[in-house]
Amino acid sequence: MRIVSYNIRKALGTDRRRAPGRILDILNRLEPDIVLLQEADLRLGARPAALPPGLIESATDFEVAPLAVNDVSLGWHGNAILLRRGLQLGRSERIALPGLEPRGAVLAEIEGLTVIGAHLALLRPWRRRQARTLAARLGQGDGTSLLAGDFNEWSPVGGLQPLADSHEILAPGRSFHARRPVTALDRFAIGARLRVTAAGVDQSPLAQRGSDHLPIWAEIARR
Repeated sequence: MRIVSYNIRKALGTDRRRAPGRILDILNRLEPDIVLLQEADLRLGARPAALPPGLIESATDFEVAPLAVNDVSLGWHGNAILLRRGLQLGRSERIALPGLEPRGAVLAEIEGLTVIGAHLALLRPWRRRQARTLAARLGQGDGTSLLAGDFNEWSPVGGLQPLADSHEILAPGRSFHARRPVTALDRFAIGARLRVTAAGVDQSPLAQRGSDHLPIWAEIARR
């Protein structure tokens, strides 16, 4: 199963154009089964979707996991999950995270795999608390869990230590800034009963324009 994580910066590209269609073109080229998005909704008002659901339906083979709390957002606290049509979606839920600013994570069970998408805090003390909350939630499973997102961590582990105690932290490569990547802010945390068969960062010219982050991907199999 191929999983993509992508901070789309509300579809605002490095060329200063807001182009949701371009984001969907990038995702289509990567051919994922599951997509974990960050900054998928605008920040003001009711937080309308940066990727219109109608455009997702017409331009892709993805469905949107039902995680929004209103009729205009794609997800929750900017986090959204897309899955390829035909995959079996089980339970989905929202996970509140501690922080000075509103943060949350989203969870979905897809084909027996538990996936969580998150955008962690800028400040390490809060990032560590959020990682501890997520580690506790993931610890309730059987090892077939995966967390991905913009972890905002510059060191190899640092504020992610609570997750590293039970999950393999995988940074497929430098993903920020998209024009000139210098650090791996975007990562995966892989459960003990999963293995990564391949992983990478999309450094295509299109991805370098789509957002200030590059999308990361991983192919996952059960052990």
